[in-house]
Amino acid sequence: MDNSQRPDPGEEYDRLWKIRTVFNTLNQAYPKFYKPSEHLAVDEVIVKFQGRVIFRQYIPKKRKRFGIKIYKLCDESGYTYDMRVYLGKDSRSATDDMTATHATVTHLTCRVAGLGHKLFMDNFFSSPRIFDDLLRRKIHSCGTVQPNRKDMASDFGPKKLKLTKGDVRVRTRGNLIALARKDRRDVYILTNMDPPPEDGNFCDDSKRAVKPPIMAQYNRHVGYVDNSDRMANSYSMC
Repeated sequence: MDNSQRPDPGEEYDRLWKIRTVFNTLNQAYPKFYKPSEHLAVDEVIVKFQGRVIFRQYIPKKRKRFGIKIYKLCDESGYTYDMRVYLGKDSRSATDDMTATHATVTHLTCRVAGLGHKLFMDNFFSSPRIFDDLLRRKIHSCGTVQPNRKDMASDFGPKKLKLTKGDVRVRTRGNLIALARKDRRDVYILTNMDPPPEDGNFCDDSKRAVKPPIMAQYNRHVGYVDNSDRMANSYSMC
């Protein structure tokens, strides 16, 4: 696109203005040709990019360390149903009651609101407030969570629970369940999908920690966005 068409910088300046039309066309086409499965996942991917843009990311733990970060909503087939480019710190989306991350999840799930889907996410996105908001829109949620996240139980976390191998501890608030489990490390799960499991120590005859069904379900569904990324890489031009 001709740089002479660049919009004036200001509060509403769009850093993606050169390809915004193409990006919106893709996003609008996704729901026209496919209805997603019951289980969905939200996550981020890095699209390899070596150019110079202010919102290029460096994430050392990713295979593609330099690139543009995209948040995606995908189903079990790896089909992308919605996506949003991270353009830098988005203070406009944040309010007193909603963080920028919360706003991102809300934006990505607006097309499936009220349809009874089940959404999986990692601890970057998960929080009690997000889960409560999604449930009001008839979307059940499950994800790993930081134990010190706002609105989590005050006695939830490694310093308070002091778990040993095989231990499972559960806290509930209404239909929201927080679960802590110890195997090789502490894992914390937040969900409003299933009845709460029991507290206790769960190991098999070989002294191996038994995984609760909630965690097995999370592991089975959370990788949908990674699957989408792998398929996209098969057609990469980089």
